[in-house]
Amino acid sequence: MGHIIGKDIYRQLGDKVDGTTVRMPWSDSMREMLTALYSPAEAELIVRMPYRPSSLERISKLTGIDEHTLRNMLESMCHKGLVCDLWEQDRYLYMISPFVIGFFEFTMMRTKGELDSAKWAELFHNYMFGDKSFLDANFGNGEQVSVMRALPHEGTIRNVDHVEVLDYEKASALIAQQDRFAVGLCSCRHEKMHLGEQKCGIDLETCTSMGDAADFLIRNNFAREICRSEMDDIMARSRELGFTLTSDNVRENVGFLCHCCGCCCNLMNGIKYSGYPGVVVSSTFIAEIELADCNGCGKCARACPIEAISIKKENIPGSDKPRRYAEINKEICLGCGVCALKCPTGAMQMDKREQRVIHPEDSFERVILQSLERGTLQNLIFDNPNSRSEDFMRSLLGGFLKLSPVKKGLMGDKLRSRFLGVLRKATSS
Repeated sequence: MGHIIGKDIYRQLGDKVDGTTVRMPWSDSMREMLTALYSPAEAELIVRMPYRPSSLERISKLTGIDEHTLRNMLESMCHKGLVCDLWEQDRYLYMISPFVIGFFEFTMMRTKGELDSAKWAELFHNYMFGDKSFLDANFGNGEQVSVMRALPHEGTIRNVDHVEVLDYEKASALIAQQDRFAVGLCSCRHEKMHLGEQKCGIDLETCTSMGDAADFLIRNNFAREICRSEMDDIMARSRELGFTLTSDNVRENVGFLCHCCGCCCNLMNGIKYSGYPGVVVSSTFIAEIELADCNGCGKCARACPIEAISIKKENIPGSDKPRRYAEINKEICLGCGVCALKCPTGAMQMDKREQRVIHPEDSFERVILQSLERGTLQNLIFDNPNSRSEDFMRSLLGGFLKLSPVKKGLMGDKLRSRFLGVLRKATSS
């Protein structure tokens, strides 16, 4: 260790994390954030680590660090959220934490008092919203695959024969499939509290996780274990308060359930700030208004976390009072059903969307499709940063995948499943 620290190791670290599933364009605020979070030795280790989840033995071989020293470093960085340890079969695999879901959340979930949380809130906010470069890099080209998706509140979907609500679209079904649960600080609310922008006044401990994700958070002291009944209580509170339910954007083995409000959630604010609808992937449902039943009270508009509903006025011939009614911006509607929860007349309900929504089958598919959209898939396929031959192959494949017809074809319905099948087989062999 140490032979490349003399160079601009933090710029190299910036390039490395920019090559993950979440793009991180370089800026002065990024440098400030990285230098505060990573020691020079930690930065060098990340630069030399492979992108794919790898065993201790493989990382040791690629980095030249002995296994004892490496294990201590990796465990320390896991507790800081800079590296994720994933239990697979009979061993841990280690991977670089992306920005989100990754070291932003894990930093703001730490509660041992060793961090100046107010400082971290400012650093993260300056990077994410100081300008639009972060949002532009990840969603500025119409990207359809993001880390989180909205879930419709149950009971808000119009009861018609042809509409089927699948288990992966029901929070209750996702919870029923798991047997371990955890709750920790909501990183977004924690950040907004320090910035003086939290308006919901809700308890910060609202970030819930399940299964393998709960194991990771509990193991690294980012969350505490809870029982199923406490999980159900948190879900009931979110329904009562009208919070948007979001989960990781997969259909199988969902690990996170977030309880989001419009004042705190960075993803929701990203939609409002940038206008990019893909920041949170919508559910397969969309809000529809029955105008004959709408009294224009505005409760739905006030409830919508992304300000997708406005109240319009229309003059009625022969009437002294204009008619008020709700209008939905369907370009950004999340299909979360919060508006329907608050509608006193039942005029607002959720209908099935006509357009296709990409919800990957599992984390493998999400990572592959997300990386393909953002131009970093070559890093996962040729993931040894210390090999000149793999560096050449990354450049070659990266240029090929950037071609618009290639990317469009691989993301299209005809080729996507075949493409994912080939990669799944290749990485499992």
